[in-house]
Amino acid sequence: MYRVLISDPLSEDGIKPLLEASDVEAVMDASLSHEELLKEISTSDALIVRSQTQVTRELIEHAPQLKVIGRAGVGVDNIDLDAATDHGVVVVNAPDGNTISTAEHTMAMLMSLARNIPQAYHQLKQNRWERKKFVGVELKNKTLGIVGFGRIGNEVAQRAKGHRMKVIAFDPFLTEEKANKAGVQHGTLEEVLQQADFLTVHTPLIEKTKHLINKETIQLMKPGARILNCARGGIVEEDALYEAIENGKIAGAALDVFEEEPAIDHPLLSLEEVIATPHLGASTVEAQENVATDVSLDVMDVLRGGAVKHPVNMPSVSSEVMEQLAPYFTLAEKLGSFLSNVTDGALEKVNVYYSGDLLDVDTTPLTRISVKGILKRYIGERVNDVNAYKTASDKGIVINEQKSTSTKGFTNLVTIEIETDQEKRTISGTLLNGLGARIVKLDEYSIDVVPEGHLIVIHHKDQPGAIGRVGSLLAEHHVNIATMQVGRTNQGGEAVMVLTVDKAVEEDCQEQLGGVADIQQVQCLTL
Repeated sequence: MYRVLISDPLSEDGIKPLLEASDVEAVMDASLSHEELLKEISTSDALIVRSQTQVTRELIEHAPQLKVIGRAGVGVDNIDLDAATDHGVVVVNAPDGNTISTAEHTMAMLMSLARNIPQAYHQLKQNRWERKKFVGVELKNKTLGIVGFGRIGNEVAQRAKGHRMKVIAFDPFLTEEKANKAGVQHGTLEEVLQQADFLTVHTPLIEKTKHLINKETIQLMKPGARILNCARGGIVEEDALYEAIENGKIAGAALDVFEEEPAIDHPLLSLEEVIATPHLGASTVEAQENVATDVSLDVMDVLRGGAVKHPVNMPSVSSEVMEQLAPYFTLAEKLGSFLSNVTDGALEKVNVYYSGDLLDVDTTPLTRISVKGILKRYIGERVNDVNAYKTASDKGIVINEQKSTSTKGFTNLVTIEIETDQEKRTISGTLLNGLGARIVKLDEYSIDVVPEGHLIVIHHKDQPGAIGRVGSLLAEHHVNIATMQVGRTNQGGEAVMVLTVDKAVEEDCQEQLGGVADIQQVQCLTL
């Protein structure tokens, strides 16, 4: 008999699979104190939570029988994933259950924003009949800009088209072909911002999307445009939005999420042009039932040793596989991360090639880690060794794995090739005895680079003085060069310079490097 502890309120209809299972004892109590929770978890095989319970390392360490943690929803910020993985506990979530509810809530906010419905209702409640004050705008023939075109973004687009809106979307994974299939216009982030009458964001909150909509990007928008955020607090910089509404640049905003919640007495709520709800995107009867059902089924699958639909962290692997592959884990992820950070365009295909010592080994876990390294640039910590393949598949990215007897002079070699709608890039790496991971080739250039720390990749003409000019400029910005590698195809032709530096390069320094004579492209990254 498996004991499943449910420590947050969940839909009883949603957890029916648990309640009806003959081999499961489901215990639901959302009022447990910290001490009571520690006691209850000590004899539980599974824990299911929403966002209320903080699943800390301490909690996990008090659960010797724990095999799986289920999050009835998408975000796992309240779960210590590292601690779960350290203790061999699988974490699962339910990313699909609230897609429709969030898309519908976005449309409700969109229409309310366009027609001033909350403001007008508030006036009526105060016995005021203010028809002239609340003249709105029609959605027909307006342009909806969508930043983030995953499941929810796509659902919003289809509903907006039903209102005869024009839709333009940006997403790192969105290609012209995929956009055409969805019936929307493909655009860059700048094009979406410039064309949108209404702008809605549907991205995860990661380093690259935090304050994506800020003072600078808002300036690209039309005067009188409107902004919606029903995704994650922090994607929109709230101070910049407040200022833009105050000075008339932005006509209004609809917010379901805030950077810090609960958002009581928030300055934005003082503006009549702002409408808001208290994080209701997933708050429908159906969504709550869906996420509860999805996570219940996944939890039971883990307990019974079946396949898991929505794993979040890395499951344990056999000691034999770990022993053979563990030395390559860091190399594979760093190669993927490096290449994705220097490649432009929407991802379409990833090819991973193995040779040498890896010829007769099951390298599937390595490929997953490579894909994780690639996708982290776009998705952040939501992608991991387990869900990397499914995440790629959901984005329409093709993953290929091949093996070759050609080692090109190395005992072992891992080569990753990325194809986007703009270019094809490759990187090769190896493990050198006693020296660890090395990047040995970038595209056609042979190099020898340790894949860690702050790196600068510079494409340039192989001309006298190019290296010196780069070094002098970095010195002016107090950036110390630790190592430098230069690769070229022929004398006086195209060349690549890879520098390891002691600190991250600031944006103005990177821009100045791009203006140095004979420098064609400068890319900075941190591994």
